[in-house]
Amino acid sequence: MSSSLAAAAAGFGSGLSLIVAIGAQNAFVLRQGVRRDAVLAVVGICALSDALLISLGVGGVGALVVAWPGAVRAVGLIGGAFLLCYGALAARRVLRPGSAGLRTDGEAAGTRRRAVLTCLAMTWLNPHVYLDTVFLLGSLAADRGDLRWTFGLGAALASLCWFTALGFGARLLGRWLAGPAAWRVLDGLVALTMLGLGLMLLTGS
Repeated sequence: MSSSLAAAAAGFGSGLSLIVAIGAQNAFVLRQGVRRDAVLAVVGICALSDALLISLGVGGVGALVVAWPGAVRAVGLIGGAFLLCYGALAARRVLRPGSAGLRTDGEAAGTRRRAVLTCLAMTWLNPHVYLDTVFLLGSLAADRGDLRWTFGLGAALASLCWFTALGFGARLLGRWLAGPAAWRVLDGLVALTMLGLGLMLLTGS
C-alpha cells in the first residue's frame, strides 16, 4: 500500500510540475473562469485530454519496455536530460524574474461551441503537451515498473485538481496568479521537482 501511495504521490507531483506553467491554455482556462463562461466544459476537456495523453504515454512507453527491456534505460536518460533542462529554465526564471503572469484580459471565447473548439485546439495542437504528458510522464512512469499505472493515475489527478482550481477558483486565484511574485514561488517548486526527478532518471535510482 505504501509503495502504491508513493507512486501515486510521485505522479501527482510530477504531473503538477509539468502542468503548472504560464501558457496559452492556462490563461484561457483562467479567463473563462473569471467570466464564468463554459467553465465546466473547458475544465473537463483539459483534464480528460491530459488523462488520455498520460494513458498513452504510460501504456506506450510501458509496451516499449516490455518489447525491449533495454529501452527503459534509454528512455530514462533522454527523459532525465529533458527534465534537467525544464528544471534549469524554471530556476532561471526564479533568479531572473520578468513581468510575466496569467492575464484575464482579452476577448472572451463567445459561444460555448467556440470555447470548446478553442480549448481543443490549444490542447491537442500544442506540441509541448505531447512532450510533457506522453514522453516525460511516460518515461517517469516506466521507471516505476508495475506501479506505472498508479503513477499515471496520480498525474491525471493532478491535472484534474489544477484545472478545476484554475477554472472554478479563477476569481480568487486570478489576482494572485497575475503577479510575477506568485510565479517565482511556483517556478521554484517546479525547478526543485524537475531537477530531482531528472537526476533520479539519469542515475537510475
